Amino acid sequence: MVKLAYEYEVDSVSLLLFRMLFSFPFYVAVALIYSKEKRQGKLTKKHYLWLIACGILGYYLASFFDFEGLRYIKAGLERIILFLYPTIVLIINRLVLKIPITKLQSIAILLTYLGVIVVFWDEVSLDGQNVYLGSFLVFLSALTYASYIAGSGWLIPKFGVMTFTAFVMIVSCICVFIHYLITNTADIFNFPWQVYAYGGAIAVFATVIPSFLVSASIKVISSSNFSVVAGIGPISTIILAYFFLNETLSPIQFLGAFVVIAGILLIKLKKKKV
Repeated sequence: MVKLAYEYEVDSVSLLLFRMLFSFPFYVAVALIYSKEKRQGKLTKKHYLWLIACGILGYYLASFFDFEGLRYIKAGLERIILFLYPTIVLIINRLVLKIPITKLQSIAILLTYLGVIVVFWDEVSLDGQNVYLGSFLVFLSALTYASYIAGSGWLIPKFGVMTFTAFVMIVSCICVFIHYLITNTADIFNFPWQVYAYGGAIAVFATVIPSFLVSASIKVISSSNFSVVAGIGPISTIILAYFFLNETLSPIQFLGAFVVIAGILLIKLKKKKV
């Protein structure tokens, strides 16, 4: 939907603003309704500070980097790079929580990055301009989103699924509003109606609903198992891009996609057994 909206010459910051602007009322309503949601223990200042950090990382910076990256690369490559985040989560857990990385997990990490290189190289040969920049921006999106996932597993039980998600997203929305007021000069009332329609669709179907489902999934099946199920993402995006964006992927890019997914599944399935 982001790529389709870009056909109407909307800039990434304005589109991100519409996404959060249309989402904001839903999160405020949920925050009020679930203000007394059952939670574990007493909330402290530290919990709220970490919640603010998750809001900045997860759905502000991650979204901004992703939207910017999509200006330069195909949706298929974007999804493949973005789905490095389970590997990054594993590395964050090792550095922060001191959870050791096994030999098998190391092999899986190498497989994952090998798959990205395979897909990345073919993409460069096709376009040759700004692919490095777009890929780097999407990687930053994966890094910030991985940080959000790593932190949310600890915070969700403290706040409750609905309250945590609503509060985090309210923080993200406010960050986007401030970003727009400081950096953007576009007239948000002068876009084609299709831009507002895509903005609303992105808000409901790619922001509000998924954000609550992600939090609920992490609480029920843990962030590790969530990442296993989410491995379907790259394939689903490639299929959607084929039907709606008329994009094509070469056989070598399909191979790279499956290598990336294999690496992710190897890491997460191994971690589940442990």
